[in-house]
Amino acid sequence: MKHITIKDVAKKLNVSISTVSRAFNNKYDIKEETKEKILKTAKELGYKPNPIAKKLSQQRSFTIGIIVPEFSNNFFPEVMLGAQEVLLKEGCQALIMQSNHSWEVEKKNVETLVNNMVDGLIISLTSESKNNAYYNDLIKQNIPIVFFNRTVDQIKASKVLFDDYKWAMFATEHLIVQGYKNITHLEGDKNLTLTKNRLRGFTDAHKKYKLTVGKVVPCGFKMEDGERVAQEMIDKSEVPRAIFAANDSSAVGAISVFKKNGYSIPKDIAIVGFTESNLAKHTTPTLTSVEQPTNDIGQTAAKLLLEQINTKGLFVPQTIVLNGRLNIRDSSVKII
Repeated sequence: MKHITIKDVAKKLNVSISTVSRAFNNKYDIKEETKEKILKTAKELGYKPNPIAKKLSQQRSFTIGIIVPEFSNNFFPEVMLGAQEVLLKEGCQALIMQSNHSWEVEKKNVETLVNNMVDGLIISLTSESKNNAYYNDLIKQNIPIVFFNRTVDQIKASKVLFDDYKWAMFATEHLIVQGYKNITHLEGDKNLTLTKNRLRGFTDAHKKYKLTVGKVVPCGFKMEDGERVAQEMIDKSEVPRAIFAANDSSAVGAISVFKKNGYSIPKDIAIVGFTESNLAKHTTPTLTSVEQPTNDIGQTAAKLLLEQINTKGLFVPQTIVLNGRLNIRDSSVKII
């Protein structure tokens, strides 16, 4: 069977090869009627574009790199699915890599993707990421990058964020209005913007109700971080009446240790998490958590990146902040 080329389509319609090429690439300088006729004829002839030739002609790989700290937390897979929905519609594929919460692995992931000529990167930083100069240098080299969720203020790039301040404040208020006063915040990595905003929300909720700000305990985002901090509280006899955790994983880790040591949740300790992971619905008791719009985060990040790629260096970095909701469950409802 003969392989149909762009030349065959042009010959069939008695037009130039460049006219057919402009129709295939959806250029503005071709009449809509002519374009439709060319596309229809190409389909009838069974023409299939050569993907390698297309990439070479447009100087693009149509591949986007996505780097996340972990796959086990459903937050990141859901964000990636949202990004892929947008990318696939634009003819792009995603190369997805995991940093496993390690800056060294994250940096190697970036280098691998850049060396494989991806058109751009979508990244959620590890908690260890402190090399802001590295990313700012990449941006100066005109490598399109969009950060989401775990970001830092010092990197001058587009970012898709959640309104961590507002919802941390709401989560803390949920505990305060039920009469809880001795509330501790399990803090995430201090380097990250979201950690700063969640702490600010926690603090301002106390100020709003004219309460002494509760204790802030450095923790982290892993389940073992929550387990470690909870055990330290028990050992020091410093168990609070309520906890607002950095995320669901640390909250669930804390719950497991408290329960093993005879504490009842929420009768003895009320706990609120953040991110609305699968853990929230399946732990016992079910965990009150702040839900983030994971699909929207992924879609927005992909759209921002494609816009940046298509403007070829003329793009001005944007920061988009998305909203969420508080899902109240058994772990935080006061038992009278």
